[in-house]
Amino acid sequence: MTQQKDISTRAWIEMILLGCIWGASFFSIRIALNEVPVVTSVLHRTFWAMLVLWAVVIVMRLPLPRDPRIWLGFLVMGLLNNVIPFGLMAWAQLHVETGLTSILNAATAIFGVIVAALVFADERMTARKAIGVGLGFFGVATTIGLESFRAFDLRSIAQLGIIAGTVSYAVASAWARLKLGGLAPQVAAAGMLTGSSLIMLPAALIIDGPVRFDLMPGTWAAIGYYSIIATAGAYLLYYRVLAMAGSGNLMLVTLLIPPIAILLGAAFLDEALHPSAFLGLALLALGLVILDGRVMRHLIDRRRKAH
Repeated sequence: MTQQKDISTRAWIEMILLGCIWGASFFSIRIALNEVPVVTSVLHRTFWAMLVLWAVVIVMRLPLPRDPRIWLGFLVMGLLNNVIPFGLMAWAQLHVETGLTSILNAATAIFGVIVAALVFADERMTARKAIGVGLGFFGVATTIGLESFRAFDLRSIAQLGIIAGTVSYAVASAWARLKLGGLAPQVAAAGMLTGSSLIMLPAALIIDGPVRFDLMPGTWAAIGYYSIIATAGAYLLYYRVLAMAGSGNLMLVTLLIPPIAILLGAAFLDEALHPSAFLGLALLALGLVILDGRVMRHLIDRRRKAH
């Protein structure tokens, strides 16, 4: 069994920064959606982030993949990790609160464990993982609320759309491990966003029409934030924290995102979430802590030392 890395002070600071960046992305996306159609908003996100990351690749003089199968992998990865979840969640934000979107987005880690257990022999479902996943599902159900399933409306469909986006993220993670291993993360991220943009450009032109550039300054600021900072910059920061803290510790970022999104939604969008959303978030957090495993190992170690 591999040991989790200890989290240094620097790693904690950068992890909190990453959580804040991603938490604010939900707010900026909602601001842009006041003027920009959903599909075009996703195109902005992938295209500008793609340009920034290819600039980073060029500056770092990283080797480019030559195998056509890798470029096909980028296309599939872009579909699974950007096009589907970005599109579903942006559309959902037209019908549900920013904070609620961020809470349901936290289910990504739950579905990631399930997909990994189905695909990889070294990621089998243990009793601890099953308990964590079960609590996570209960948290999602609590957040959505049983009344949403009884009165099945556009809001209910939007919430299920967010969940579908988290499943797509989980499948993308497995696909990356299977098909894109060995690449520099900056190249993998730039290639993925290239695949996304190749899909989103014709989709935006067909669904939304020509891309408008005569937007309000606030809309451009929102687009700049969620594409340059919360996508390109966040990918680079993500890989830094991953190298310092490890994947298990990095899962804690999931718990840092919703509070930021909830606070911004309440402060600037006058959003007020139902108490069940906070209860659902608490259950999701408990599920993630159990999946992480360190708290349980700490309690077991203390009990052993006591005896």
